[in-house]
Amino acid sequence: MEKKVRLIASYLPQFQPIKENDEWWGKGFTEWTNVGKAKPLFEGHYQPRVPADLGYYDLRLPEVRLAQANMAREYGIEGFCYWHYWFGGGKRILEKTVEEVVLNKEPDFPFCLAWANETWSGVWHGLKNQILVEQKYLGIEDYKKHFYAVLPAFLDKRYITVDDRPVFMLYRPLDFPDISQFIELWNKWAIENGLKGVYFIGQITTPENRDLVLSKGFDAVNIVRLTEYMRLNTTKIERGFQRFSGRLKKYKYKEFYPYFSGNEDRDLNCIPTIIPNWDHSPRSGKRALILTDSTPELFGKHVKEVFSNILHKPQDNRISFIKSWNEWAEGNHLEPDLLYGLEYLKELKKQLNSLDK
Repeated sequence: MEKKVRLIASYLPQFQPIKENDEWWGKGFTEWTNVGKAKPLFEGHYQPRVPADLGYYDLRLPEVRLAQANMAREYGIEGFCYWHYWFGGGKRILEKTVEEVVLNKEPDFPFCLAWANETWSGVWHGLKNQILVEQKYLGIEDYKKHFYAVLPAFLDKRYITVDDRPVFMLYRPLDFPDISQFIELWNKWAIENGLKGVYFIGQITTPENRDLVLSKGFDAVNIVRLTEYMRLNTTKIERGFQRFSGRLKKYKYKEFYPYFSGNEDRDLNCIPTIIPNWDHSPRSGKRALILTDSTPELFGKHVKEVFSNILHKPQDNRISFIKSWNEWAEGNHLEPDLLYGLEYLKELKKQLNSLDK
């Protein structure tokens, strides 16, 4: 059965303890630690956010991952895009979730990978100069080791493809000095292993960088226009003052969401992003960007606009990423909370159903 649009939700695997976080932040730290200790920073500020149907889950449990997949499928999401961490030299973090999904063949739900290729630091906790794990690019042998580490996922029948090629996204495509060689080699090794190549997507925050990223060998860009309103409606001096003054950056969601999608999203090589809300304060406190007064109704208008920009594309390319399925400490989750429950998911399904009319 042909799908009208392909919705792929970004998925954070950090809702489970790992030894590195135990060492850096204390025994038992998970993303729920940030979520649970968040406090309102102004009158009417919706914090902390409390999960509803799925509770404060632990992603080490396969039944949790199954419940998430069943919920996402019910409301029209095609699959999850798991954040993937490879720091060079075989150094990985939070890899167990995907490894178990691949090994155990559960849940039976499509997925792909996005490489979060950036250095981990203590910036979320105000420790700007503390490097926890450095992102390194160590050359051909390491690129090959990395490829064969993800090959079992690429070969999985559930893996999300475009033009019969497994999707692989890079979070910071322009931070990688040898990215063109990396893409060329991964495509070569993919073909040698029975695939038709890899469908590379570079994530960018402004359409201005599209041509540069595509020139490196990427097949498409995913534009996350979270701060597009600020870029187009404030000066560099104003933005710089906000950044260095430490003043809270607070805006209304209804001001921002019309800028989350644009004309470029109509192009075959541009993939838009659906953003239900944003509030980074559980991680960064008063330095956060916070959007207020998001509602399912406003979210529905945003979704409808995104759909209108991709419906003319060939079926395989009719994609939008959702940021995110479970980024609770960034305030952009579709998983139900105590305030709105399933209403955002219901609105998403409503907009999907409207495409059949």
